[in-house]
Amino acid sequence: MARIDENGRDDAMLDEFFEAGRADAPVPSSDLLARIMADAEGEAVAREHVKPVSRSRRGLFAALAAVIGGWPALAGMATAAAAGVWIGAAQPEALTVLTGGVLSTSASDFELEEIYPGYSAYVTYQEAMSQ
Repeated sequence: MARIDENGRDDAMLDEFFEAGRADAPVPSSDLLARIMADAEGEAVAREHVKPVSRSRRGLFAALAAVIGGWPALAGMATAAAAGVWIGAAQPEALTVLTGGVLSTSASDFELEEIYPGYSAYVTYQEAMSQ
């Protein structure tokens, strides 16, 4: 079934217009074709004189950084590592509350002062700041 638009024309009329356009196809002038060929030959000559860019070899660290995601990803990983070290060293009280006693607090465990000798200075500083 042929579609009919608001002006009463259907697809058969449209096909007639396309056939007329195909029958009267424009032919480029010989001057235009000569200019196109001259431009193409000029580009071909210009490309022959271009030296290929030598690629420098990247080091192991640069290649690893590219695989991970570049410098933004490395910055995020460094920030997460620093936060992990800080949370591990500071032992926030909320961590023991969050674990619900799963982490042992018996006397046989190491004290933080044994592992991290500067922690006592940190506690002294916190006590001085709270007063």
